[in-house]
Amino acid sequence: MELAERARAALKRCGVDLPAAVLSGGRTVLARTPVTGEELFPVPAADAAAVTDAIGKAHEAFLTWRTVPAPVRGALVKRFGELLTEHKADLADLVGVEVGKIRSEALGEIQEMVDICDYAVGLSRQLQGRTMPSERPGHRLMETWHPIGVVAVISAFNFPAAVWSWNTALALVCGNSVVWKASELTPLTSHACSALLARAAAECGAPENLNVLVVGDAEAAAPLLDDRRVPVVSATGSERMGGEVAPRVAARFGRLILELGGNNAAIVTPSADLDLAVRGIVFAAAGTAGQRCTTMRRVIVHESRAEELVSRIAAVYARLPVGDPFAEGTLVGPLISASAFTSMQDALSAAAADGGTVVTGGERVDVVGDGYYVRPALVRMPAQTALVQRETFAPILYVLTYNTFEEAVALHNGVPQGLSSSIFTTDQREAEQFLAADGSDCGIVNVNIGTSGAEIGGAFGGEKNTGGGRESGSDAWRGYMRRATNTVNYSRELPLAQGVNFG
Repeated sequence: MELAERARAALKRCGVDLPAAVLSGGRTVLARTPVTGEELFPVPAADAAAVTDAIGKAHEAFLTWRTVPAPVRGALVKRFGELLTEHKADLADLVGVEVGKIRSEALGEIQEMVDICDYAVGLSRQLQGRTMPSERPGHRLMETWHPIGVVAVISAFNFPAAVWSWNTALALVCGNSVVWKASELTPLTSHACSALLARAAAECGAPENLNVLVVGDAEAAAPLLDDRRVPVVSATGSERMGGEVAPRVAARFGRLILELGGNNAAIVTPSADLDLAVRGIVFAAAGTAGQRCTTMRRVIVHESRAEELVSRIAAVYARLPVGDPFAEGTLVGPLISASAFTSMQDALSAAAADGGTVVTGGERVDVVGDGYYVRPALVRMPAQTALVQRETFAPILYVLTYNTFEEAVALHNGVPQGLSSSIFTTDQREAEQFLAADGSDCGIVNVNIGTSGAEIGGAFGGEKNTGGGRESGSDAWRGYMRRATNTVNYSRELPLAQGVNFG
């Protein structure tokens, strides 16, 4: 089936007819596919005025939704999860077409959406505050959590559905509405997801416009950063993007949830199980063609194990099936664009100039059409140069060696980003040291697994240039609510705190 036809069929089954939607004219973006490099068809796009209008609609929906009991809000998310399950294959088709993910990864992304809906439904009965002892007799001290308003979700191309759902499922059960600024590279997936959520809302009797989708460029999205009716902005993207977004939202005292760069590493110690390490490293470094925020970009291996580890990774890399993501057996699909390929080649040239050696990979593979398919690259580096300290969003894995554990941790932490990390060791002391306060400085710290593949039950996010935001599980829901500290005087007296006498 032609990719354009495949996309149209999946959209139609999800309740979307995009070609008809653009007949009335107006701004558009062209949907395209990295699988063949071809353009598919135009999709409606928003300008700044349309985004401002979307904020107004979402705000009106919020004013009603915030008064709905949280368990009832959970019923909407439950129905949405059921529709996601029903249309899992359709959405995976769209992710495959627009991002080039292999089938299992595309299906896995949609399953992640189903999982966060399940989590959020349970959360809708657990938005709990605390009751604290008061120092004043006849008083009760407690905290309550309340909906905060419109949540802006700015998502990236590499997870065009899952990251939006992390934010939206939680925002909805917390009593908020959402304006979703989807990536211009993945408008089809975002339209299908939004249509399913709108259907769930209609079936559950929820207000319209609880989620309003806008597809447009950075200039069009500006109102999301500047409008005070948007108290929370959750943005996923590059460090450069975060540097532009953060000051504008902070200038109006808005709240930020940022998920930015990830220059993730694994330490491989003398005691490591190399069978386990090689499997974990290869998936984390080559999965999604190196285009995950949690992609492994550095391996820091003890010099006594370096030759064996490099040899084994190189052997696996050489036989990784690179090709059409819809073909059975493919493990590495295309890069998203020509510019991504250029960035990868520039990084490999810079690595050579820094004294690095490409062990294997890096070359373009002729697969189909004008898609940019590459073999994952393995590069030995003499030191952690300025190049290695930057994130190149492509499948390049730099190998560094170390002598002492302290040196390994220093190399690991010696980059500006702080998202995901891992260590492969069978020495409990080393594992515990890596998890300790003076170990990994990342938001995600793993032992004997790679840097990719986080579960929704834990809070997802990182430190330093990664932005410090948290999404998904644990207590990440608090980022979508406002806290109120309440004191109730049920006595007939009026004692003041700290023994103050104002009589």
